[in-house]
Amino acid sequence: MPAVAALKEEGDVQTGINIVLRALEEPVRQIAENAGKEGSVIVEQLKKEKQGVGYNAATDEWEDMAKSGIIDPTKVTRSALQNAASVAALMLTTEAVVADKPDPNANNNAAAGANPAAGMGGMM
Repeated sequence: MPAVAALKEEGDVQTGINIVLRALEEPVRQIAENAGKEGSVIVEQLKKEKQGVGYNAATDEWEDMAKSGIIDPTKVTRSALQNAASVAALMLTTEAVVADKPDPNANNNAAAGANPAAGMGGMM
């Protein structure tokens, strides 16, 4: 990610770079949130760690991922990035997008006191 973050362009190219950066962060963010942690905090800490060190959500520890046997299949990562880039390109080149108009009277609040890991047995 540091190589992508170092890229500085203008206009749509910089927008594309930002989208790629976010797409690269999203798997870590989602894993952390599934483990009951704040995903953005984990992502920011990961940016400070040396290469190869990552967050093990199962043990709630920072460790060398390869030594721990935690690897990410390249094909899965590449496919996720390609799909994100494809959607981003579509949105950037589309002149109009159809979406539902938000209902200002809708109650979109989450249930108070709900277990954030409900249905995620063994995660907490």
